Amino acid sequence: MRARILAARDALSPQARAEADRRIANYLAQLPEYQDARTLLITLNFGSEVSTGLIGEMALASGKTLLAPRVNSATKMLDLYEIRDLAADLASGLWGIPEPRPLACRPASADEIDWVLVPGIAFDRFGGRLGYGGGYYDRLLPLLPPGVPNAAAAYSLQLVDRVPHGRHDLRIKTLVTDTGPVPIEPESMVPG
Repeated sequence: MRARILAARDALSPQARAEADRRIANYLAQLPEYQDARTLLITLNFGSEVSTGLIGEMALASGKTLLAPRVNSATKMLDLYEIRDLAADLASGLWGIPEPRPLACRPASADEIDWVLVPGIAFDRFGGRLGYGGGYYDRLLPLLPPGVPNAAAAYSLQLVDRVPHGRHDLRIKTLVTDTGPVPIEPESMVPG
């Protein structure tokens, strides 16, 4: 599934991707959970992922505090930093993913977060998420204060019938695609 979805995502034209990115950012910014949040944690995109630059710019322009993760290879965790300038505060990190520059950014903690944008390759209508296999977000999300809303941004081609789900895989609460928010069905509706 990873290979199939990544290939389809990579095949999107730059123009189609840019238009979809704009629509996704606007849909995300309309979510009540996003609007109510003061401190956001966003994933920083790489490759053919949905661009998170516009949502980051919108957050900063509206006075929100913006946090981003940096992979800590030693602990297998994500270290969090405040981003004030999406151009100056980031550098290419592990796997080519943009990451905060630790000397330029204030370290942050998970208890500051009141909304998080989670990455992934494929998603389903039950909140299932297929990530890249490192488990970084599955380890980070339980450290957030209880009830912190999370969301994922994806192109509609990333929505599948069913994502394989393990016992340590955490579900997303909101999915937004280029066609709009996708209603998440209750876990009790997840097919056997």
